[in-house]
Amino acid sequence: MKQHAYSIKNAYKGMVWAFRTQANYRIHFILSILSLLACYFLRVSYNEFLTIILIIFIGFMVEALNTAIEEVANAIDGKWREDIKLAKDVSSAAMLIFSLGALIIALIIFVPKLLAFSF
Repeated sequence: MKQHAYSIKNAYKGMVWAFRTQANYRIHFILSILSLLACYFLRVSYNEFLTIILIIFIGFMVEALNTAIEEVANAIDGKWREDIKLAKDVSSAAMLIFSLGALIIALIIFVPKLLAFSF
């Protein structure tokens, strides 16, 4: 049990470090808050809300993995290397692919509600 508490403490430290040092985490956080507000004001269904929550958490997870890969790559060699650049580019591509998918899902959920919203 003590080992699990230690692991959770370290994971929390990593999450805080990423939030403080990585602009993409903060951007993701702001977009997440805006999405949750949109869920509330546009009265999305329960299943749509669960989908948005799932997307938010997966986004943070993919961003964490991308950041970890980039940090490990930087630790291997601080100099520019084509193989390290390729690893970092592919890692970033994973986040880009996820972001495009999240955007499509958000558009599918929010656009019809925005169009039906009477001002």
